[in-house]
Amino acid sequence: MPFVRTRPVAAAILAGLLIALTGCIEGKSAIRVTAVKLNGVKSVKTGQIKSALATTASSKLPWGQKRYFTRERFEADLKRVVAFYKDRGFPDAKVTSFDVKLNDKQDAVAVTINVDEGQPLVVERIDWEGFDVLPPQHLSDLKGKLPLKERMPLDRALAQASRERALDELKDHGYPYASVRLADSSGTDAHARVLTVTATPGTQARYGDVAISGNSSVSDNVVRRQMTIRPGRLFRLSQVQESQRRLYALETFKFVNVEPEVPEGQQPAIVPIKTVLTEEKPRKVRFGAGYGSEERLRASIDWRHVNFLGSARTLQVQSQYSKINTGVRVNFRQPYFFGPRTSVLLTGQSWHTEEPAYVLNTNGGRVTVERTLARRGPFSQQRPNTSVSLTYIGEFQEYHVTEEALRDPLQIKRLIQIGLDPLNGQARGLLSSLGFDIHHSTADSTIDAKQGYLLNGHVEKAGSLFGGDFEFTETILEARYYLPIAGRAVFAARARGGSIGKIGGSNLAVPFYRRYFLGGATSLRGWGRFEVSPLFDGISIGGHTMFESSAELRAPVWGNLSAVLFADGGNVWNNAWDWNFSDMRYDVGPGLRYLTPIGPIRADMGFQLNPIPGLTIDGKPETRHFRFHFSIGQAF
Repeated sequence: MPFVRTRPVAAAILAGLLIALTGCIEGKSAIRVTAVKLNGVKSVKTGQIKSALATTASSKLPWGQKRYFTRERFEADLKRVVAFYKDRGFPDAKVTSFDVKLNDKQDAVAVTINVDEGQPLVVERIDWEGFDVLPPQHLSDLKGKLPLKERMPLDRALAQASRERALDELKDHGYPYASVRLADSSGTDAHARVLTVTATPGTQARYGDVAISGNSSVSDNVVRRQMTIRPGRLFRLSQVQESQRRLYALETFKFVNVEPEVPEGQQPAIVPIKTVLTEEKPRKVRFGAGYGSEERLRASIDWRHVNFLGSARTLQVQSQYSKINTGVRVNFRQPYFFGPRTSVLLTGQSWHTEEPAYVLNTNGGRVTVERTLARRGPFSQQRPNTSVSLTYIGEFQEYHVTEEALRDPLQIKRLIQIGLDPLNGQARGLLSSLGFDIHHSTADSTIDAKQGYLLNGHVEKAGSLFGGDFEFTETILEARYYLPIAGRAVFAARARGGSIGKIGGSNLAVPFYRRYFLGGATSLRGWGRFEVSPLFDGISIGGHTMFESSAELRAPVWGNLSAVLFADGGNVWNNAWDWNFSDMRYDVGPGLRYLTPIGPIRADMGFQLNPIPGLTIDGKPETRHFRFHFSIGQAF
C-alpha cells in the first residue's frame, strides 16, 4: 500500500512510519527499488538530483544491478533534495510529500518525491572591483564567458567556478599572487541579489630562474627548451600549465610538476619556477592483439626509445599483421624544431595492403613538420587544441587487382577504365606530393569523446612541380560533434566529404588505390568494406568524389555496457568535384559498446534502406541487405 507524508508533520511521525515500513520489509526480505520519480522539478535537470541521491532504481535488465530501500538512506535523501536546491539558489525549496509504494508481492517499492522549488534568488547585477589591471577587451571577454550570469539563480557551484575563472585570468596577466573574493548583497527585492567580484591583484611578477630536478638522462637544456617559460618574461599561468603538458607529451617522463616557488607571505617581483621530474624507462615494448570483422585476426608490436640519441627524441618501430594491413614502419621524431611548439617526424615504411578492390605495396617515406598553435587563456578553461602540419610524401607504389578479376575476360574493359594494364591488372609509379593538414578540436577524448567538436582539413597536391608519376589535387573536410544528454547519454554526429582529381585533366592521372570507396565498420555500416562506389558490370570501381555522414545516440545500459542507435548516409560519385546529394545511400541499425581500458569494444548491425541496384559480391548479385561489424573503438 502507498505510504505518504505531507509537510508539516512531526519528525517522530516520519521516523515511526518509516520504521514501520522498514520493519515490514525486513521481516520478509530486502526490498528492491524499481523506480525513483521526482515531481515538480522545473528549473534543474532531474538527472542531476537523482545522481545526488543514495536511493536509486534497480536496473530493468534481469542481470542488472539491484538497488534496495533503506530508511536511513531515504531520510537522508529527503534532506539532500533540499540541500541540492539551496546550493543552486532556491532557498525556499522543500519536499512537500513523498510516496513509497509497495507492489502486490511486497518485494519492491516505487518511490515518488514531490518538490516545491519555491522562488529562486536571482543575480540582479554583477559588480567588478579591482580588475582595472586587465586590458578592457580581456575583461569584457571574461565577463561574457563567466559561468554565472545576470538573471540566473545564484548557484553556488557556478559562483565558485566564476571566481576561479576570474582568478585564472589575473594570473594569466602577470599576477601570480592575486586573490578574488565573492560577496552578495540585497537587490531591489527580497529575491534579487547583487554579486560583487572583488580582486586583489598583488604584485605583478616575471619569471625567474627555472630549477629542474629529477632528470638524469635528459639534460636541463632539453627540458628548458621544451617549456614555454622564459626568464624575464611576464608570468602567465597558461604558459606554466602548457610547459607541464609539453613535458608529459615527450613520453620521457612519467611524472611532471611545474609550479611557482614563492616563500610564504611574500610577493617578489621575480618568481622562480620549480620543475620536478621522474623519468620513464627509455625503452618500451607493447604487444597488441585483437579481432575485427574486417581485419580478422590482428597482431602488432610497438617498440620505442623515448630518449634516442638524447634530447628526448623518439625512435619507434611498428609492425602489424592483419588481413588488410601487414608491414613495418619506422618513425623518428624530433620534438624541438626552431621552437617548443614545432616538431619534425620522419617516417619510412614497407607496407602491404589487401583491400576488396585492390592489392597495394608501398615503399618509401614521409617528412612531416607539425606546429601546435598556442592556447590562449588559462588552461582551467576549456580551450581548443589546434595544430597544422606540412608533409612531403615520396613513396613508390605498386598495385594490382585480384587474380579472380584477371581470369575474367569481361573485366578487360574495367581494367582499362580504371587505368590498369589489362594483361596483368597492374600499375606502379612514384607518388611525390605535398600535403597540408589542419586539426582543431575541443573534444574531451580522442578515444571515446562525450562532448565538444572536431574539425579536420586536408589538401594534397601531387605531381606538377613535385615530379612523380601521378598528378592530382585532393581536398577532404571533416567535422564531428559530441553532445551529452541528461548527463548520461551522448549524441554524436559526423560529416565528411572530399574530392580527388587532376584539375582540367583526365581521372587516369589519379592512381586507382586513391579512389574513394565507402562501406564498412567506420563508414556506411549497412554495407561491407568498399561496397559503396560507382559500379562497372556490378563491381565497385571507386570514384573521385565522396560524402558520408553519421549520427548516433549512445546510452548506458548497465555498468560498462552501452547501447547505440545509428543512421548513416553517403555515396561516391565518379567525377571529381561533382557532388549529387539527391543520390545517396542510407542505412540504420542498433549497436552495443563495452568500455575497456583500451577503448570500447563495438558491435553494430546495419540495415540498408535503399540497396544498390546491380551490386555483385564475389561474382554473385547481392541479396543480403544488412551487415554485422565487430571492432574496437567508436565508429567516429
